[in-house]
Amino acid sequence: MTSRSVSVLGATGSIGASTLDLIGRDPDRFRVVALSANRDVAKLAELSRAFRAEAAVVADEALLPELKDRLAGTGTRASGGPLALVEAAATPVDYTMAAIVGCAGLQSTLAAVARGGTVALANKEALVSAGPLLMDAVARSGATLLPVDSEHNAIFQCLETRNRDQVRRLVLTASGGPFRAASTAEMRAATPAAAVAHPNWSMGAKISVDSATLMNKGLELIEASYLFGFPEDRIDILVHPQSVIHSMVEYADGSTLAQLGSPDMRTPIAHTLAWPRRMASPSAPLDLARVGRLDFEAPDDERFPALRLCRDALRAGGAAPAVLNAANEVAVAAFLRGRAGFLEIAEIVGQVIEHMTLSDPATIAEVLTIDAEARRAAERLLTDRAA
Repeated sequence: MTSRSVSVLGATGSIGASTLDLIGRDPDRFRVVALSANRDVAKLAELSRAFRAEAAVVADEALLPELKDRLAGTGTRASGGPLALVEAAATPVDYTMAAIVGCAGLQSTLAAVARGGTVALANKEALVSAGPLLMDAVARSGATLLPVDSEHNAIFQCLETRNRDQVRRLVLTASGGPFRAASTAEMRAATPAAAVAHPNWSMGAKISVDSATLMNKGLELIEASYLFGFPEDRIDILVHPQSVIHSMVEYADGSTLAQLGSPDMRTPIAHTLAWPRRMASPSAPLDLARVGRLDFEAPDDERFPALRLCRDALRAGGAAPAVLNAANEVAVAAFLRGRAGFLEIAEIVGQVIEHMTLSDPATIAEVLTIDAEARRAAERLLTDRAA
C-alpha cells in the first residue's frame, strides 16, 4: 500500500496531537513530511524524532538554534520564522492538517490551499477572517478543503451533493459549555479555570473559553456560511448538552440527516485523513442505550451575546468578521491572564466592531492589516478599562 504524505501545521496543539495519534496507530499508511509548532521546541523535536519528520518548523525564529540542537543527527531539517512556516505549508504533500490556532495560521493555510491537494481545516479563524479570499483560492487551485471541526465535518458528511439545492437549513449543535445553566452573576465572577473546564471536549484554553462564551459557535456559523455557501438566515444553532449529534442538515421534504458520534476529535480527523474512504479510530463506540436521552434547547442570546455579534458580523460582511475574530483573540487572552472579566470578552468585541471603520479587504495583506488594527483597538479598550 502506498503511504500518504502528511504535514501537520500546529503539531503540538490538541488537534495536532490527535492527528499524530491516529497516524501513529497506522504508521505504514502515512509518511510525515513536515511538523510545526509555535514555541514548544521540546515537544516539536520529540514528535519529529518519533515520526521521522523530514522537516520541523518553529514559528518563533529565536528558538531555531534550540530546535537545531535537539534535532542534531536526526536528518530532520530545522527551520524557523513565519516565512519558513509558509514554505513548509507550500511543500507538496497529499494531506495538510491546518491546525494553527488563531489568525497566526492564516498565511500558512493559504499557502497549503494554493499548492492544491487536500487541506484539512481546523483553523476556523482563517476562514472567519478571510473566508471569501480563502474560498476563491480553493477554487483557483482545485484544492480539496475538508472541515475538521466536528460540527462542519458532520455537515460535510450529511450534505448530499446531488440534493444540495433542496437543503432547507443547516443546524449547528452546541454543548452550551460550562456555563450553559449559569446566571449572569455567576458568569461575571467566572474564573479562567472554570471557563476552560469544558463538560464534554478536551481542547486548548482559547477554544475552551470561546466555547464557554459561545463565541466558538458564532465563529462556526460564519465558517459554515463561507464553507458551504449558505446565508446566515439558513443556519441555525441548537444547544445539545450531550454532544452526541454533532450537526444536522434539514431538507425540503422534511428529512433531517444528522451525524452522531462520541465527543472525540479523532473521529472527524480520521474522516479527513482517510477521505474519501474510512479508517479505524480509537474513539469510543457510541452507546445510545447508555446515553439514554438527547436534550435540546434554543441558545440564550441575552446571556451569550457573542452569538448575536457573530450573526451581525456575518450579515455585515467585509472586514467585520476579521475585526470580530481579532478583538476576540485579544479579549480572551486578557481574560486568561486576569486582565478582563468573563463577561467583558463580548463587550470588548462589540465595542471594537462598533468603533472601527470597516472596509472590504481585497487581499490577504489587507486582512492582516485589519486584524492588526482591531487588536490594537482591543488593547486600547483594555488599557482604558484598567485605568
